[in-house]
Order: sequence, then structure tokens, then C-alpha cells
Amino acid sequence: MKRNIKRRDFLKTASLAAAAAVLPRSACAADKPSRPNIVFINMDDLGWKDVAFMGSKFYETPNIDKLASEGMIFTNAYSNAANCAPSRACVMSGQYGPRHGVYTVASSARGNSKTRKLIPIKNRTDLPDDNVTLAEALKPAGYRTATMGKWHLGKDPKTQGFDVNVAGGTAGSPRSYFSPYRNKTLSDGPKGEHLPYRLTTEAIKFVEANKARPFFLYLPYFSVHTPIQAPKDITAKYKAKGPAGGQGHATYAAMIESADTNIGRLMKKIDALGLRENTIVVFTSDNGGIVKISSQAPARAGKGSYYDGGIREPLIVRWPAKIKAGAKCDTPVIGIDFYPTFLEATGAKKPEGKLLDGVSLMPLLTQTGELKDRALFWHFPIYLQSYSGADEARDPLFRTRPGCVVRVGDWKLHEYFEDGGLELYNLKDDLGERNNLAGKMPDKTKELHAIMLRWRKETKAPVPTEKNPQYDPNYKPGAGKPKRRKGRKSE
Repeated sequence: MKRNIKRRDFLKTASLAAAAAVLPRSACAADKPSRPNIVFINMDDLGWKDVAFMGSKFYETPNIDKLASEGMIFTNAYSNAANCAPSRACVMSGQYGPRHGVYTVASSARGNSKTRKLIPIKNRTDLPDDNVTLAEALKPAGYRTATMGKWHLGKDPKTQGFDVNVAGGTAGSPRSYFSPYRNKTLSDGPKGEHLPYRLTTEAIKFVEANKARPFFLYLPYFSVHTPIQAPKDITAKYKAKGPAGGQGHATYAAMIESADTNIGRLMKKIDALGLRENTIVVFTSDNGGIVKISSQAPARAGKGSYYDGGIREPLIVRWPAKIKAGAKCDTPVIGIDFYPTFLEATGAKKPEGKLLDGVSLMPLLTQTGELKDRALFWHFPIYLQSYSGADEARDPLFRTRPGCVVRVGDWKLHEYFEDGGLELYNLKDDLGERNNLAGKMPDKTKELHAIMLRWRKETKAPVPTEKNPQYDPNYKPGAGKPKRRKGRKSE
């Protein structure tokens, strides 16, 4: 109860501060620099290799590539989770999964019960309302906030810090990418209107309406989550083009191009309004791509897996006033870093009592310093069933079984709770995580495992230990397909 009271007090303070922050310019110090706008583009299921600036020879992303040339590219960027809801919960809370309890989408007991050795930790499907979100933290600094697209962390993002909500709710994917959308928070457009176009149009309206004040625009496109649907003319272009580098799904490619075109529309509007210099634009994704749709090689596996193909992301940050165009950064960064980064960039204060697990990336963005050496963590005390036998996972039945992962420098250690299995990889030499060095390098394995155990103790990360009475070691199922869940879809 105390946490809820604190949150209400924080929001009351936020509303008063926001009102003061929008006084006429004459009421403010003339030499006070304006706070930067933030446009945070968060793609859905777009893998780190699914854009041209990261090396794809099949997908065409000229507008995103232009954005990359105008800002900083992070070559070792990670999401906090390998599927949608937990990744987004970490970004919005600034916290690792054990702090908020969102580990997956819907139930954590995924896959055939006879193949699960443990009872997984119960999953929380929504980000708790008493967890002060990034949007709520920006409001005391005078920010107008909007989300346009996939929310997936509760019924209504307007209860979690957003002034404007377009299309956001509990759904993890659209019923259709073409109007009529059958979305309770998005009115239908003309028949056949494509969803990325519509969301971008709404985003442009928001930017135009708030150009005279600082704004935070969260633009979580549903693209390129299933269902795979795109305009026929763009799809035909890729059918004629032919595959390259393990990527060749024409409709998926058309979805990427459609999103790219609309990102270009938004960037042109920001530039035309004179907002370019002082607008932070972030482009990234919530988790890896689906292997059977788009190869993430040389990284292993894809969405749902904690090998790098499931959690490594494309990341661009453009802010012409502060960031040198064409810069690259190889330092490993992760989704929880956005919260403290945006607080420092805007001058907004950290909410009282708020614990943040990430660090500000401002020294990297402005090239004024380095980050202290640190470990990055992923905790998944849950099951995610296989999409297909070609998931490149540890076994053919699950994209992941319960476990934990830590990355320190170039080293990455996996622990699996069912059998105590440890896998150690050197990502510099083995990005594909094929050569397990745990047996050959016991000291390094022990070192990383100790770091992992200390972190689990610090965050009170739950580890499943209860045996599943339905487990049958003699049961030999096929890989099977995931069951769809109404409103959220299987992830």
C-alpha cells in the first residue's frame, strides 16, 4: 500500500511541475536551454540483422540507414528479454525482470507439461501500476507524452503516464495490418489503409500539436510481428528480387520497407518543423527476429532464445545537438539503460525511491567518457515452447527452458535450472555460441557464475525448484506448434 501512496504523491507532484513547466517563454529565463524532445521507435520482432545498416543484403531500409548515418550506431545493443512484454516492461520501468515480475507473455508454463521438469515461476502479465514508468518520470519536467502502437503492459497506458494513446492495450499483435483494424483504441481508416502508415500519421499529428513544448513520443510499431501482411506491390518487388544471406521472405521484407518508409515520413516532418537539432530519436527493437522467417546469422537462434539471435538488437540514437553523425559504439548496452539516459538528457529527476538497474549512456553518446565495466543479465525462470525444430535452441522442444544468462566483456555464461547445465562462450571469437568452453575453462566459468549468483541474490530473482509431477522422461513428442492465446498471441 505504501508504494501506491508514494506513486500517487509522485503523480500529484508531476502534474504541478508539468503545469509550471509550460509557462510562456517570457516567464522563463531567456538563456535557459530547451529540453530535448524524445522520439523512441521500438520495432516488434525485428532482428538485429533485419536492416541494411547492420549488414542485410535483402531488406531495403534507406530511411533507417539515413538515420544511422546521422547518429550513433551501437553494435552490441541488447533487449532485456527475448520476447515482447518482458522487454517492454524493462524499458518502461528501467528495471530487470525480477524487480517487476514480467518474464514472458501470458502463462510461463508453455509447451507440453510432460516435457517440463519444473514448475515455472508464475508470470505477471502487466507492469504494476505502482511502478513509476519512464513516461511518468518525464512529466514533472513538462513533457507531453504519447504512445502510438503496441503497449502490451496493461489495459490502458494512460494509467501509466501517457497523455495520448493510439492503438495500445493488452494485445500483442494486430488482428489485421489493414483497415478495418478491429482495435478498440484505434478508429478504422479507409478500407485497406496500412497500419504503419496510420500510426505514423497519428504520430505526425502529435508532433505538430506539441512542437512548442517538450514531448516524449513512444512509437512502438506492431511491425514486424505476425500476422505477416504487407502491400502487394511492395511484396512483389521482393519476390522478384530473390533471397540473400538466409533472408528471403518477400512479405516480411515488404513489412520492413513499409515501416522504413513511414519512419522517413516522420523524420521529414521533424526536420520541417525545425525540431531536428534538439530531438533525440531512438530506433531499436524489442527482441530478436523469428528464425524460420529471417535468419539472424552469424548470431544463433532468434525470438524466444537467450542466445544472441534472440536478444541482440539494432540500435541508433540521433541527436544532432549532442551526437556526432556517423559515430559507432561497441560498448554493450541494454534496454534498461534508456530510462536513466533520458532522465539525464532531459534534466528530469529520478522519482523518489525509484531503483534503476541501468546506467545513463550520455558519456557514450556525447563521446565524453566511457562506462564502468559491468555485467549484463537476463533471467527467465519460465518456459517458451518451440516454433519449429529449426529454432537453433538448446533442444527441439523449447526456444528456452528456465535459466539465467550473464555477459561480462566478451564472455557470456548460460545456466539452465532443470539440469544445472552451464554454457560458456567467447562472443568475440564465437558469436554463434556453438563452442561451449565451460568444461575447458572452469575458472572463467566459476568467475561468471559467481557474478550471476550475487546478482540473483541482490535482485531476489526467483529460481524454480519445484518438480513438475506431470513430467514424463519417456514421453517423446514432436516439436509441435505453439497454441494461440486470444488477444495476445503466442510469442
